[in-house]
Amino acid sequence: MLPEIEVIRSPRRTRTVQARFVDGRVVVRIPARMTAAEEQAAVASIVTKLQKKSASTRISDESLEERARVLNASVLDGRARLGSIRWVSNQHTRWGSCTTATGDIRITDRLKNVPGYVLDAVIVHELTHTFIPGHGSDFWDWADRAPKAERAKGYLEALQRLG
Repeated sequence: MLPEIEVIRSPRRTRTVQARFVDGRVVVRIPARMTAAEEQAAVASIVTKLQKKSASTRISDESLEERARVLNASVLDGRARLGSIRWVSNQHTRWGSCTTATGDIRITDRLKNVPGYVLDAVIVHELTHTFIPGHGSDFWDWADRAPKAERAKGYLEALQRLG
């Protein structure tokens, strides 16, 4: 089943076509000057590429757990206590959550298509909660150890603004 596709014609875009997943639909940006036939061909081509890329980069719950274990060891010196970690579809205002008593982590499925460093930063953030509750300076000293943490924060801020 194909996702909903939204095409945005941009007068500032001159040659390139861009597509990405936004809230379960594919948003395609094309140059405003494209004919209907060019649009149809460009959209079909880029959506196919995006779907292939997405299918090859989707991360299962099992690989999410392995990723968390590696990050705990390499970034957090093994301090985190991971109970479980899995994707959820019911978090619409948070990127992740952690039950500190059990070490259970839930990551919103809205992050399934973000770059790896962004997902890693969210996982490290939630792992840090397993040994430091709250968001004090000691928390951020650990959470900001994630590779490209500041860049990931910027990415997430921009993603949040997109809705």
